[in-house]
Amino acid sequence: MSCHFTFDVIGVMSGTSLDGIDLLHTQISYVNKKWDFNLYEAETIPYSKKWKDKLHNAVDLSGLALSLLDVEYGELLGETISKFMQKHALSPDFIAVHGHTIFHQPHLHLSLQIGEGAAIASITGCKVINHFRNKDVAMGGQGAPLVPIGDALLFSEYDFCLNLGGIANISYPFQEKRIAFDTSICNMALNYVSQKIGLAYDNKGALARSGHFNSALFEQLNRLAYYSQKPPKTLGYEWFLTQCAPILDSNSLTTEDLLHTLCEHIGFQNGKIIKSLTGKSLLVTGGGALNDFLIECIQKHCALTISKADRKLIDYKEALVFAFLGVLRYMEIPNSLQSVTGAQNDSIGGVIHL
Repeated sequence: MSCHFTFDVIGVMSGTSLDGIDLLHTQISYVNKKWDFNLYEAETIPYSKKWKDKLHNAVDLSGLALSLLDVEYGELLGETISKFMQKHALSPDFIAVHGHTIFHQPHLHLSLQIGEGAAIASITGCKVINHFRNKDVAMGGQGAPLVPIGDALLFSEYDFCLNLGGIANISYPFQEKRIAFDTSICNMALNYVSQKIGLAYDNKGALARSGHFNSALFEQLNRLAYYSQKPPKTLGYEWFLTQCAPILDSNSLTTEDLLHTLCEHIGFQNGKIIKSLTGKSLLVTGGGALNDFLIECIQKHCALTISKADRKLIDYKEALVFAFLGVLRYMEIPNSLQSVTGAQNDSIGGVIHL
């Protein structure tokens, strides 16, 4: 590998919480055998109600309708990225796009992220790299989480990296390998409950803080079979809909009590994992890092001092890491770790659209 190079990249992420399209302009460099990055312009473009509904209901579409949505969503991404580039006068080396996950069923060798790359490349006039998960899934892996290689190479000063997105996941070094897996439900469940009373989310966890702990719900959630499985393992929206949402829907607790108990559940599940390992420093990113009550629950159960990243990194770490995955793909360096996903080997994932 060359001893020094720098790439100018736009990373694009759309998470399961359907908050919007995250756009990040970053420079990623490799100097003297060390990776580094700088964060520049960043924006989240919220989805319209129409697009939220389209993406939310996409799991029920026919094959033809889903294929059409793939193209239409690619055009939306292309137009959104083009406006971002024009606004900030950007000419990136390439654009790395996660796409939006519709199906994630690795046991069937299936992980589908829509957002037609050719459409994005055509509209933006830039190289586009997408479909980062498919190679790993084809090799028997979970196709997720992919962020841990970014944790290992960009945030190596921390013993643990905990991301609190729609789903919570953890990453840490163990016996010269990187271990990572989805630890619990997170904002996907918290937002699901908040939306029942017309709120997009529970701001800073204020509603959860005002609620009361319910031991019966807490124990019911902890008995979900996923928590007794050994990693590598991943969670998806389909799992939430079939395994978790029915528990929340059938419960007569107040919104506040549901949110309070969910935060305690998330704190307990993540704390249990962290306490079973050796380490002192914990970096927390993702939207859940802004939920003060949730952070307190995790703090209580893990007994570690939590380092919250700065706001831009909290909001855009996943976009940063997918930009980094794009760099690794472009350089033909493995960007998916067998020790994390359970695949046959490390692999180089991503499709380049010129």
